[in-house]
Amino acid sequence: MSEHPLLNPPTDGITAVHFSPNNQSQFLLASSWDASVRLYDVNQHTFRQMYKHAAPVLDCCFIDSTRTVSGGLDRLLKMFDFNTQQETVMGYHDNAIRCVHYSPEINILITGSWDSTLKFWDSRVPNCIGTCSLPDKIYTLDSVSELLVVGTAQRKVSVWDLRKISTNTPIENRESNLKYQTRCIRCFPNKQGYVLSSIEGRVAVEFFDANPEIQKKKYAFKCHRAKEGAIENIFPVNAIAFHKQYGTFATGGSDAFVNMWDGANKKRLCQFHQYPAGITSLAFSPEGNMLAIASSYNYEYGADPQQAPNDITKNNIFVRRVSDLETKPK
Repeated sequence: MSEHPLLNPPTDGITAVHFSPNNQSQFLLASSWDASVRLYDVNQHTFRQMYKHAAPVLDCCFIDSTRTVSGGLDRLLKMFDFNTQQETVMGYHDNAIRCVHYSPEINILITGSWDSTLKFWDSRVPNCIGTCSLPDKIYTLDSVSELLVVGTAQRKVSVWDLRKISTNTPIENRESNLKYQTRCIRCFPNKQGYVLSSIEGRVAVEFFDANPEIQKKKYAFKCHRAKEGAIENIFPVNAIAFHKQYGTFATGGSDAFVNMWDGANKKRLCQFHQYPAGITSLAFSPEGNMLAIASSYNYEYGADPQQAPNDITKNNIFVRRVSDLETKPK
């Protein structure tokens, strides 16, 4: 195992990390509350370049190996080409853009906002091709093939077919099985379901198929908790990332730990060491041999740094070369 921090990390909380697609995982993208989107070369552990928004950036993603998109509190959706240095404002939302996601299978860009709308964009021309209103603020979303899963306030979850966005209606509305606010949703690579985490140290494993026999397989478990004498400290589970080849997944919590899980066998495979601050984002490389780990203070203890148990001024992105021992089902 080798693990390295990237040089020149963001100067404020890191909101998202993503590897470049198509098995070219030389590059890593990171967005931050410092209003930047940064590009790193993970092989050299070096910072390459960045572009800025006018306000904190809450999410970002690659469209292809050179073009990226990002959004945040300035409400603008920006596309940036790192080859040509060209920046394009694709459009905007009426409130902060919380989620920016690209579906390569359907070749569509999806944004989710605190204005309670989903917007769909054509990545070839800066053009909004659809808007869907939801009952609540959007906190998280992910897609696998044509299926899109969206988590909003009030613990609601909706499932959409990306081929039928013109209908403006989800194919299913659900409620989270967890009692507290949804923090992250990520889809199984095999299209069978999704994993959902909450602010209350729990993760739920859910299935798409409504067949009662399949629904019997769903479950939830506690994680990212720590006992101190008679007191149990419960931490938000901020990040989930799937290993595409093995179908196992990593979770990152405000306890500053990363756990690897075999969801099919209901087992924890391993826990990595504690990081300098809480885990805010996780991403596996397309080949599954690297895991990017964003570690940042997420204001779990409020604005007073004295209340926090570790050094909250540190913002770090670690790139860990993971082994089969850590990621493969036993």
